[in-house]
Amino acid sequence: MNKHSKPWHKARPWIFVALACGFGLPGARAGALPQDAFSKEIRPVLDQYCAKCHGPLKTKGGINFAPFTNSVSVYRDPVLWRKAVTKLRENEMPPEGKPQPTPEQRTNLVQWIDARLKDLDEGRLPKDPGRVLIHRLSRTEYNCTIRDLFGVDSKPADKFPSEGGGGGGFDNDADTLFIPPILMERYLAAAGEVLEQAPHETIFFTKSGLLTSERAAARKIIEHFAFLAFRRPTEGDEVDRLAGLYDRARQNGKAYEPAVKSALAALLVSPNFLFRIEHDQDGAEPFRINDYELASRLSYFLWSSMPDQELFQLAANRRLHEAKTLEQQVHRLLLDPKSKVFSDNFAGQWLRVRELKSSAQPDPNKFPAYTPALRNAMYREVIEFFDGLVRQDRSLLELLAANYTFVNEDLAKLYGLDGVKGDALQRVTLPDENRGGVLGMGAVLTLTSYPLRTSPVLRGKWVLEQVLGTPPPPPPPLVKSLPPNDKPVDGLSLRQRLEAHRKNPECAGCHQRMDPLGFALENFDAIGQWRTNISGQPVDSSGVLPGGEKFEGPAELKKILLKHKEDFVRNLTEKMLAYALGRGLEYYDMPTVKEISQTVARNDYRSSVLIAEIVKSYPFQFRRTEPIQSASN
Repeated sequence: MNKHSKPWHKARPWIFVALACGFGLPGARAGALPQDAFSKEIRPVLDQYCAKCHGPLKTKGGINFAPFTNSVSVYRDPVLWRKAVTKLRENEMPPEGKPQPTPEQRTNLVQWIDARLKDLDEGRLPKDPGRVLIHRLSRTEYNCTIRDLFGVDSKPADKFPSEGGGGGGFDNDADTLFIPPILMERYLAAAGEVLEQAPHETIFFTKSGLLTSERAAARKIIEHFAFLAFRRPTEGDEVDRLAGLYDRARQNGKAYEPAVKSALAALLVSPNFLFRIEHDQDGAEPFRINDYELASRLSYFLWSSMPDQELFQLAANRRLHEAKTLEQQVHRLLLDPKSKVFSDNFAGQWLRVRELKSSAQPDPNKFPAYTPALRNAMYREVIEFFDGLVRQDRSLLELLAANYTFVNEDLAKLYGLDGVKGDALQRVTLPDENRGGVLGMGAVLTLTSYPLRTSPVLRGKWVLEQVLGTPPPPPPPLVKSLPPNDKPVDGLSLRQRLEAHRKNPECAGCHQRMDPLGFALENFDAIGQWRTNISGQPVDSSGVLPGGEKFEGPAELKKILLKHKEDFVRNLTEKMLAYALGRGLEYYDMPTVKEISQTVARNDYRSSVLIAEIVKSYPFQFRRTEPIQSASN
């Protein structure tokens, strides 16, 4: 341990109490943002010329400039400000007929925004690895850790309260992993269940004998599991306290084995097990985490579980942080069957297909083919595809366009594919370009539909959010919804009604981006089956993007998306980095995202490059003790 670091359980015992009581934690994000030149030079211009349409009372296009108070708040939403500066530079905003800033005001505003964006693009801001104060094991992480610690695969955490996605959009986000009182009760119950279910030889791997007393054997068992459960070398007093529980149990009349389990039960409700704790250091400068902490970051990233013996040994030898060693370990961990959980956890949440089991409810009368078995096959297709792509180190662009997928008999029947029998998923070559990639998968197509019909809006929104990382703003309030089915109304098809809806000026901007993307997928019905007509009329799957580019059908849409592969890779990098770090990304992470994305592009978009670069990145290997203060301009 670094001489400046303080054992968490000694330095901050109040943290666990605060978490257990449901209180928030101070300092997990940057502190209060001081006022700067923004308030003197920029804010007055925004208030005078922009606030009426983009302020707290009216947020046209979903844009509200009121929350922006200084440079740092601008850094946090570069996408919005890139749009804003383009509109200003081309005199598109404020709109014609509205009060206009003077040429000098416009020039100053454009130059100021350009300078802030250049700070981000050129990495001129202070390097900041960010800080996650404390990270509770998620339900998945708890289950996987218990499996690897005691050989128990009963998934005890499935009984714990459910978890939502945090700022990064994933359920391993430390900021949302609170400790409600009921969870403490579940931890205590789970500890007892786990120790009852654990194989006897796993726990009692050493025996007492002529040269080893029962207490010495018990201490050896306790010390062994404490090292594994705490994911680091233990300190003498930690083992002493646990061994003391064994002693008291024996004094109270418990037999040897139940007394050992009493100590191990206490270990399983220790903060050192339930939390992935990283020690702070004195001073405000960022510092490299130690190799044991790096081992945990790596194993929980790719396995959702504790490090194995090889990772522990590399950490003990202080070799894990070496770039070559890390690359070798990434490759090893990905080839291990335990990495399947990475595909399930990351891809399932990034592509939102986890919601298939809860949110998607196709009408059983209209879509009788949609059974629980088919739904499960749809979900498994996505996970198997992503898992195969990662294990075989294939191009990430295959997520957009591939000539193969994984189906079983039920899913093959839905897709119109012959020669597939049984429930097991099989890799098959697809006969045409329309089906390949995630946009042609039944899980995505069902998720983005309503019970009785498809939704070009939901599908277009999904493409913008999950694929390109350019989500549209929320719809304005009190927007009239369309009918729940796709039958013509007053002689107008669903598409024609959507086109009429786009004539509303408040809706046009977003729908011009979303709808064409969704129309291109209209040949897929609400459960992903190919169709050529809707209510007796031929499917119109043509679309025109705001820039005038025309396309028709899924195959041509995918070609359009491949032209925007930089946006796709950037978005995927942001999502995977947030998942790996267990926190939402901040403005100071953007240089890392840019650097990783460029490296991936230079290496033929191979999946292993993305994962290895994330593991070798500055925010993955460093942390800070205190928030870095914001810039003054």
